[in-house]
Amino acid sequence: MAVDVKQIGEKVAKESEVLDRIRREIGKVIVGQETLIERLLVGLLCNNHVLIEGVPGLAKTLSVTTLSQTIQASFQRIQFTPDLLPADLIGTLIYNPKTGDFTTKKGPLFANIILADEINRAPAKVQSALLEAMQERQVTIGEETHKLDEPFMVLATQNPIEQEGTYPLPEAQVDRFMLKLKITYPSKDQEKQILRSMATSNPHLEVEPILQPSDIVRLRGLADEIYMDEKIEDYIVNITQATRTPTSYRLDIEDLILYGASPRATIFLTMAAKANALLEGRGYVTPQDVKTIGMDVLRHRVIISYEAEAEEKTSEDIVQQIFNTVEVP
Repeated sequence: MAVDVKQIGEKVAKESEVLDRIRREIGKVIVGQETLIERLLVGLLCNNHVLIEGVPGLAKTLSVTTLSQTIQASFQRIQFTPDLLPADLIGTLIYNPKTGDFTTKKGPLFANIILADEINRAPAKVQSALLEAMQERQVTIGEETHKLDEPFMVLATQNPIEQEGTYPLPEAQVDRFMLKLKITYPSKDQEKQILRSMATSNPHLEVEPILQPSDIVRLRGLADEIYMDEKIEDYIVNITQATRTPTSYRLDIEDLILYGASPRATIFLTMAAKANALLEGRGYVTPQDVKTIGMDVLRHRVIISYEAEAEEKTSEDIVQQIFNTVEVP
């Protein structure tokens, strides 16, 4: 297996320059959101979707738009509003009175990268239509089923404030997102840098396209090849098991957890750890990769109880306690 790890490491070294170029290009526009950029790339490498939560003005939308510009692929931004209909996403049938035939008019979901802006502002029917497309990677218009383009990636944003007139995503639907990111404010130095680059009537926001869709497929294949030792696999399984049966891992938090993470969390944590190792330039996964990406995979999959709310505990507090307690290989 050592020979295989060496070969994988050589492949990773060749591809690292491409990934570094993407980071540099996005860095021309985005300041102080390195973690957000890394996680967006993890989602891209894992062929999965990302939910981004943060107050307005933290460059959530700009980060997604900039990422899409580094890829030679189609991009659609959909602003979610309370009056949006499922047909506004997937498309509809148009009747031609002269011929009596129906023709299919495809909606904005038929693109490679979808920015679902303020997803919690649209009603449940629209959210369900989007989430079904995310899961099945196909939509049905009339009696015909249409495959969505590859690569297909949904990057959704939502604000934690102004909850009036919003439709919060149910836990079961949020679970479809591989990662849920929480974006924080930049540091003082970063904000000064933002001021210098963006406080102008015409900021320069152009980036060069780096990746072709074929490059994405190749990088995804390499991410799947990243070596993971059986001890790391056991570590991941122990973490997800600890969210369901915490007493088995000497954790006195059973009353604080209503539902633990599902096997989907185990799958996504494994894939995300491999992608993180690739971004770090390694051909193998370490426990630190699991810890680095673990909070973003698990924070929306551990459902806390009323007791936890009464004690002012969040799912993040519980996940952090699990990572602090479960034995690291």
